[in-house]
Amino acid sequence: MATALLSLLQQSWQELQKVPFNPLLSLVFLIPFLYVFKRITSGKPNLPPSPPKLPIIGNLHQLGTLPHRSLRALSDKYGPLMFLYIGSAPTLVVSSAKMAREVMKTHDIIFSNRPQTTAAKILVYGCIDVGFSPYGEYWRQARKICVLELLSNKCVQSFQYVKEEEAEELINKIHDTCLKGGSVNLSEMFITTSNNIASRCILGRKFEEENGKSKFGELSGRAMVSFVAFCFGDFFPSFGWIDVLTGVIPSLKALAREFDALFDQVIEEHKTKNSDDDQPNKLDFVEILLRLQKNSMLDFELTNDNLKAILIDMILGGTDTSSTTLEWLMAELIKHPNIMKKAQEEVRRVVGKKSKIDENDINQMDYLKRVLKETLRVHPPGPLLLPRETSANVKFEGYDIPPKTRVIVNSWAIQRDPTVWERPEEFLPDRFKDNPIDFKGQDFGFIPFGAGRRGCPGLAFGVSSIEYVIANILYWFDWKLPGDNVHGEDLDFSEANGLTVTRKIPLHLVPTLHSP
Repeated sequence: MATALLSLLQQSWQELQKVPFNPLLSLVFLIPFLYVFKRITSGKPNLPPSPPKLPIIGNLHQLGTLPHRSLRALSDKYGPLMFLYIGSAPTLVVSSAKMAREVMKTHDIIFSNRPQTTAAKILVYGCIDVGFSPYGEYWRQARKICVLELLSNKCVQSFQYVKEEEAEELINKIHDTCLKGGSVNLSEMFITTSNNIASRCILGRKFEEENGKSKFGELSGRAMVSFVAFCFGDFFPSFGWIDVLTGVIPSLKALAREFDALFDQVIEEHKTKNSDDDQPNKLDFVEILLRLQKNSMLDFELTNDNLKAILIDMILGGTDTSSTTLEWLMAELIKHPNIMKKAQEEVRRVVGKKSKIDENDINQMDYLKRVLKETLRVHPPGPLLLPRETSANVKFEGYDIPPKTRVIVNSWAIQRDPTVWERPEEFLPDRFKDNPIDFKGQDFGFIPFGAGRRGCPGLAFGVSSIEYVIANILYWFDWKLPGDNVHGEDLDFSEANGLTVTRKIPLHLVPTLHSP
């Protein structure tokens, strides 16, 4: 509109030049021309559509208790590219595969920064980890360590023995319940198993206390809650002092000290361990990082704080995401007994009468992999991908996006988009039959692990753990809901918001031992 108006004024000026000079007439025309020209050239940026906002808090009140759902409802009204002010923080919300491609591929570099939140600054040593560090050379080197040294396919395979041992322990616990009768809290068991796998792979051992609870699990759980806790300073910088009064910052600092003490203990244990105990095929993340640090094999100095920050990333990425996916997957199977039956038939056919499932068996379970894909589509563990931040002005779909704008990609909304997915609200694993679409970041309608430079580097590690645990669960036991007249379609699917979105009500099921 502004361009058209400017063009019209220019044409009028050209016509006016054809008539004899009249000072008064020229002045009358020139004043509005200069006014419009000034407004056009120095006016506000052309921002994407935005819902009406309130003074001070902006659109904060519109996020709701489940932001991924609230944001989709707003995007249905204002479009797949939407501009909000969360407090004083300018925020771009992306809710379509096309827009996600623009963010994570076309303009990936400009959108590759992270907003450095209060929790991140305190818990990950001033944002020197991989997840929250600014895009740049340090981030590239730190991510390279994760991709090549900690989360490569070779490294993932080297931890297969950990998954096997923890899965066996889980099966034994469920087996004991079968003998006694009754139900099991699968949600709690999945959390314990995921924590144990992560703890052993990352730190080298489980940290179980006398009461049987895991110190590792307790700390990681508190960290997941802390990262989504509301901090005034993140949205109202002038009021950051309130976070001290409310206890948020003291709580974060206390948690950081506990993590630091745990890491110091683990590092000291590894440094004093006899070299004769070294098993090159069974190195945990701490051992790998200490060897890189000792041998100066890096292009930058890997201090203990750098090392600890990377370990925090591994903990946050390797615990709740796995247990949450397992929980939703089993809930969907209970709700859809025909899908459960088909998955169990495949698992039991592939494994046969063997006493243990191996990695080659998992590779043959095509239907189980389709079930996992559909679970990640319908229930992405992080429905709002970790926010990005623009590093410069960018022209985006005709709009002007300022620097330091936070960017939220709503993967939950994208993966339920009816223009991309047929019957998107239904759980249909066979939609992936003979379908090349995958969750590795190349198909922007399916991005549970993100995409581009900031995509999750732990994808292979997480998926392999989930596949192995669920295959064992389906192989050894048949499952039903407690009670005589409870049907799967009656199962409550309410969500509880967090860094990952879990089931609001824990999943209690009754197992029956299956004899191969």
